[in-house]
Order: sequence, then structure tokens, then C-alpha cells
Amino acid sequence: MAFLKTPERTKERFSLLLLDLEEYYFEQHTAYYVTSDSKKERKIRGSLKVCSRSVIFDPDDFEEPILKIPLRDCKKIEFVEKETNPFNEPRPSTISVLSAQVIHIKEGSVIAPYRNERGTKKLTLQLEVQSKTEDVVQTLLQLHRASCLDKLGDQTAMIAANLQSRLARTSFDKNWFQSVAEKPHMECAVEMVMPLVSNPGHVCITDLNLYFQPLNGYPEHVIQIKLHKVRRIYKRRHGLRPLGLEVFCTENDFCSDIYLKFYSTSDRDEIYYYIATFLENHMTEHTAESYMLQWQRGHLSNYQYLLHLNNLADRSCNDLSQYPVFPWVIDDYTSTQLDMTNAATFRDLSKPVGALNKERLERLLARYRGMPEPRFMYGSHYSSPGYVLFYLVRVAPEHMLCLQNGRYDHADRMFNSVGETWKNCLEGATDFKELIPEFYGDDSSFLENRLNLDLGRRQNGSLVGDVVLPTWASDANDFLQKHKAALESQYVSEHLHEWIDLVFGYKQRGGEAVAAHNVFHPLTYEGGIDCDSIEDTDQRIAMLTQILEFGQTPTQLFTSPHPQRITPRFHNITRSPSINSPVSELSPAAQSDDLSFEDLTEESRKLAWTSMGSLNLICSQKIHKEAVTGIAVTQDGAAIFSTSQDSTLKMFSKGLQDFQRSMSFSNMALSSCLMLPDGKTVVCSSWDNNVYFYSVPYGRRQDTLMGHDDAVSEMCWFDERLYTASWDSTVKVWQCALDSSSHKRSQFQLLAELEHDAGVNTVGLNPAGTLLVSGCKDGTVTIWDTSSYCTLQQTHCHTGTIHHMAFSPDSRHVLSIGADSCMKVTDVQTGMMISSVKSEEEQRCFCWDGNSVLCGGQSGDLLLWDLLTNTVTKRIPAHSGAITAMWMNDLCNTVITGGEDKQMIFWKLHS
Repeated sequence: MAFLKTPERTKERFSLLLLDLEEYYFEQHTAYYVTSDSKKERKIRGSLKVCSRSVIFDPDDFEEPILKIPLRDCKKIEFVEKETNPFNEPRPSTISVLSAQVIHIKEGSVIAPYRNERGTKKLTLQLEVQSKTEDVVQTLLQLHRASCLDKLGDQTAMIAANLQSRLARTSFDKNWFQSVAEKPHMECAVEMVMPLVSNPGHVCITDLNLYFQPLNGYPEHVIQIKLHKVRRIYKRRHGLRPLGLEVFCTENDFCSDIYLKFYSTSDRDEIYYYIATFLENHMTEHTAESYMLQWQRGHLSNYQYLLHLNNLADRSCNDLSQYPVFPWVIDDYTSTQLDMTNAATFRDLSKPVGALNKERLERLLARYRGMPEPRFMYGSHYSSPGYVLFYLVRVAPEHMLCLQNGRYDHADRMFNSVGETWKNCLEGATDFKELIPEFYGDDSSFLENRLNLDLGRRQNGSLVGDVVLPTWASDANDFLQKHKAALESQYVSEHLHEWIDLVFGYKQRGGEAVAAHNVFHPLTYEGGIDCDSIEDTDQRIAMLTQILEFGQTPTQLFTSPHPQRITPRFHNITRSPSINSPVSELSPAAQSDDLSFEDLTEESRKLAWTSMGSLNLICSQKIHKEAVTGIAVTQDGAAIFSTSQDSTLKMFSKGLQDFQRSMSFSNMALSSCLMLPDGKTVVCSSWDNNVYFYSVPYGRRQDTLMGHDDAVSEMCWFDERLYTASWDSTVKVWQCALDSSSHKRSQFQLLAELEHDAGVNTVGLNPAGTLLVSGCKDGTVTIWDTSSYCTLQQTHCHTGTIHHMAFSPDSRHVLSIGADSCMKVTDVQTGMMISSVKSEEEQRCFCWDGNSVLCGGQSGDLLLWDLLTNTVTKRIPAHSGAITAMWMNDLCNTVITGGEDKQMIFWKLHS
């Protein structure tokens, strides 16, 4: 397994994966973490790691958690001088850190999601070598200043300067030479690249060996590779720049012995050509054409040939943004026996995954034809770091935690079943992922939860354990054996060249790619954008990060059709019509799943939009004096609440038949309302800068939260936390301890204040409560991590105010609508805008299922949009003025709308 081959000191819990992405580990010192209670002082011995964006304390006692202190959260770092009072016991000098957050990792030595301890905490650290204390404090203060700079580009530049200074002050220690007779050829600063992380140091090449010495001595003091053992070397693109070099001491393994990133292309090339002189006929043997001839004549297996093509096309197991890509080859995951003689068993290799489903492809093409240049058919890629770790989370849990800020993905979005994953790739409108080499290897551990990881519980109540295999496989090893046999089968051997044309060949780009329905987002192609030409540093870093995380198309290896393999015919394989069955012949469940814009599981909460036959008006009530601004309904549907610009909160019985209560909190407009899960409290936001809590059982105002300096525009709630958005350019996060007895005042604790550059008009949470999205008056969309309150993505989507936004049910996308009459879909992982629809009129509010959008427009009509085709599929006259509020229940049979015409309208859905 690629991830397990990386050299690590097995007795250590610390790993570079505990760092943030793009963070460096600089130095370590033996130290004590000093804690004290009312009785006595306690010292915990361990190692203090100084990193570019954090301080990490790694205790010797494995039962103690590793403590990570993000430097950006530090309020004060200071050197506390040694006390020499003769009347008391002398106290050594220490490092005092006052931080707003401490992250606990590997508590009890268990690999699990990180625990964030929030609230100001003072940590005292004592170095074993006292003389270094003041120097370490100065280093921490310098890195702290870098972490607190406003611009990401300035932070990166300051940290890079620190790194280069350290590298310039050190050099390779020649005492590590294996022989005194060794002759050094050259030495330079480099970084050793591993999945998600890189480690700076020095490379030295002699007439006998290649050495790498890490700056920090981790994971080994020196890594040595004997030049006479090198079998293959490849120049690599790293971060879209020609700076990488990968060295292999094996012929066919896809795991290299070392991957180095240089700081200059000339240094990389000099070492490359020096090593090449040790390889006989290196420059002629290792070409795509030479491997192709070997494969054609049967000297290379399909698996070996694909590995070589991946290597030549810049794919590396050490670079998750360019991990080796392998095809799905089997289409049958339901039969009890796998029939290798029937073509219907296999996937059509002449088409990309996105074109395998005819009905889905038609919708994608409709969207493509209406798209401005540069156009693309698929908004997501077939290979990305997220997809690689989706498959490998069971053997690389720390990589997943590193990629996702200390969390696993939602249990229902995990790799739970091979058949379910293939079904989603065929039917989900944004899921086009291919496979990775592990599916054709010998190690089945990635299919089994051998580490007994707590990966969460699915919505059907089952724990995420081993991957569910097809019925034709008796166990994980049997699955791999049959999967490997399928890859080497006669059918695949006869058709593999068609897939190579798509991924590595002449159908990868240009008119042939368009004809083959093989067009991905422009940023995924090599040379699609020159990041160095972007002058704004922040924009350049954001663009580079987006490209690396979104997925990259391999380097093009062939510009003419790839020849077919010369294979003897052992079986008469016939293609069954079912392999290309239109979607209309699939089961009803498959049809409804296919029409979802998202990769949804059966347990996911979703709205049955596609079966919407008609939306029938049941009744309407005009009980407000101004526009309706918010609608909330109790869980049982018995009571309906609404807020209005007339400053009142109204309560109705089910069906809007019986008006029951009216409540006014101030003389200013109420902007939104929400019902808390207990069904006893309604929360209302107001233009008077306050938030009001209304007790339903007691029929009166329960509490007031005076939270902002300007109007509170919208709110959301999850797990006793209230998120309030305001025109004062902030979103505030409150811990709310509500007193249901109504005898005591509730407790409100401000947990975080999220700053924006403009007034915040709308805010929303994903279903799991792990992500927050905010939309501003200047058209900016910002996605936040609710565990760390860090900005994950920020995109300027609209040219005017954003009216409303919401996550898709699977949390992968955000839909936003604004005053510019546009509806835009943003990819959460990359921040990339993957869809944009221009409406004839301004839209004000909506509900969506990830594919279809029911929205209320300025004219008062309800519109049902299909985002894949960018068309309105239904228009329903509703209000005489703009629709300003909307609510829909989970079962998709009830819709309530409110408008500027002061009316509330109750609708029923009928299939």
C-alpha cells in the first residue's frame, strides 16, 4: 500500500500529517508541559515541535493527547525569566502561551477526529536545555506575526523567507557519507514530497549515492539511495511547475523510493541527467511508445502498462492531486457469478464515466451548449485528493483527517459499498470518478476496517465498517483477485486502448475531446492557466490551491489514436444490449437517483422534485401588514410561525385556517425566524440589532440577545449554537443555554465573531452542522469550518447583494441567488463556481435538492429550475408581489410561501 511504504518511525505518534496543509515542521526540543492545580505542579515530558503555523507538544506518555496550538489563535507568547529568589525553590525560565484554542489529537493513542478545546487557556512549557528558551520564544513570535498577517500571500512569503533562511544557514552533513572515498557531485536545498505533506532539507548526490537530509531530522536523519540500484527516474510537475523528481529502484511498483521538489528547475535537471548516466539506455527505454510496443506484444500486463503511463503522465502516489488513475472495468456488481465471457459484464471503455448514462449525458450536454466560453461538460474531475482518500480512508485515516481539518467525511458519504459507489458514478450528476491502482493490487486492507476506526454511523443506523463487496466476491481478497482478472481479461485487453485515448491520448483535448464528451473544467488541464502570471499573491495562491484540490488531467502522452493490443481470441464475447441500456429501462429507484445533481445515497434526505406533478394552492391568508420575511413550522406541523417587516411574529394552526397569536418585540422589522428542535421556542431576528426568543408554551418573550451593531439579517441553529448574520459585517456564533422552565434568564456565550468586508445578508449551515456559508451585500460567498471558525473558501460570486444561499443535501455544493438575477453553484471543496444560471428576473428565495430548484421570483411566480439544463421546467403564478420567504418539509408534500403582497400561501404537492 502506497501510504504505508513511506518511512516512518513506528514508535512515534507524531506525524507531518498533524500539520496543516502547506505547513512546515522546523525544529524540535525536549520539553515539559507544566500543569498545576490547587495541590501541586505536574510536569509532562515530551517534545516541543516548532512549525510554521503551529506549536505542537508531543508527550512521551502515549496516554496523554498531542497538543496542537495554532499560532493564529495565540493571544500572547512570552518568555518568563528564571526566578532566583533565595527564600523559595528556584523556578526555571519558561515559555508562556495564551491561546484561544488548543487542539487535542490521538487521545489515548487512538486515531480519531481531533477535539478542539475552545476558550482562553494558558500553557506553560519548559525546555530541557534552558539556554535555548529565549531563542525559541523569538522564533515563535516571528512565526506568530506571519500567521496573523491579513493577506495569505504575505503570510506565505514571510514563512517562505524563514524557511529559506534556515536552509541557507545549514548544509548537508558529509559525515553521513557511506565511504570516505565518495566524491560529491552537487548539493542543494529541496523538499521531500509525501502524500499531502512535504519536508524541507538538503539533497547531496555523489558518485555512489543520493542522500536527503531533512532540516528537522524527521522521519530519519538521512535517507540514502544507491545509484546503481535506481531503475527509473521521472521529471515531475509539482504545483503546476517543473520542479519535481521521482526516483524508483523497482521496475513495476507504483511506489517510488523518493520524490523531491527542487526550488529551481536547473537544479532538478542537473541531478536528473546525472542519475540518468547510471541507467543504461535510459532515455530511449522509458518512453510511452516503447512501453506501448511492449504492451501490444504481451510483454507487459494491462496493469503494468497503466502504471507506466501514469508515471510518464506525471501521476505519483506521493502527490494526491496527481495520483495514478485506473479505469472502472466491471459494470456488474449485482450478479452472484461474474461472467467474463459476456461483454455486458464490462464497462464501455470507449466513453468517459460521465457519458456512460445516456439520459444524464443529455442533460449535461444541454447545460454545456448554453454555457459561455470556456465551456466544460463536467464540473468535477475523475481524480482528486478527496477521491483518493475516499477509497483509502481505512488505511490512511490520518491523511483524511489532515485533508479535512481533523474530521472524517459524513458517514453516508464514505466509501461504504463498491456497487453503491459505481451506481453513484453512473447516476450522480457530479460524480465521475475513476479508480486507483489499489483496486488491482494484492493488498485488500483498504477494503477492511482492520484498525477498528470509528468512522461514524450512517443514517440507517449502521456503523461504517468494512466495504460492502459485490455478491460475486466471497471476501476482500477474492474481490481483488477477480477484479485483477477482469482488468487482464480479453474484453478489456481489446478495448483498453479506447480508455487510454480518453485519459492519456488524442481524445483528451480539443475537438476530439468534445466529440467524445470528454471535456472537463479548463483549470484541470496542464497549461490551462499560468499561475505565475497572476500578480495578486492571494489570488495566485487561491488559484493554485483550487487547481491542486479539484483534480488534474494527466499530461497528454499520445496525439494520435492508440493501437489495439494484439490478443488471441479465446472466447466468443457478445455484447448484451443491457450494457448500453437507456435510463428509461432502469428501475424506478435508479431513475429518480439519476436525476439528482448530487452523489446521494438512499438514506440521504432529499426532495422528490422529479416526481413533482403539480403544486396545488390549498389556501391563502393575508394577516401581515407588510412583506413576510420568515416562516417556521413545528416538527409535527401543528403550528406555523411567520415574521414580517410589520415587526410582528404571527402564529397559526395547521393549514393556516386559524390565526392564534400575534407578538411584537419592537417597532422595527423582523427579518427572519426559526423554530428550535424542542418545539417550544421560536427565535426572531430584528432590524433593531437584537435577537428575540419567544416561548410557545408561555406565549411571551423569553429572552433578548443584544448581539450586533446593525440589523440582524438571518440566523441558523445547530446543537445549541446560534449563528447570527448582520449588516454590521459579522456573523457571530453563540452558545445558548436556554432555560425551558422560563424562570431564569438564558445564558448566551459568544464563541466566535466571523469578520466580513461587507454587510452579511444571509447565512446557512450544512445538514451535519460542520460547515457554515455566509453571503454578503458585495456578492461574496464565504464557507467556514464550524469547528475551527476558519475560512475554507471565499469567492466573489455575484455583482450585487446575495439574497439567499444553501448547501446541497450532501454538502458538496452551495447554491446562491442575488440581485444580479443569477443563480450560482459553488463547489465547497475547491471554491470553484461550477454552474451559473442567468434568470429573466431577480430571484429572492429558494429550496433545492442539489439538482432542481424551487424558487420565488420578483414577479411573484414560483419557478422550478433544472440546473443541469439551465431551464425552467415549471412556472406557477403565486403572489402579486415578490416572493420573500419559503418553507418546504422533508417529505416534499407541503410548501408555504410568503410575499411582499403580505400573504401566506399554503401549497400541496401531488405526484
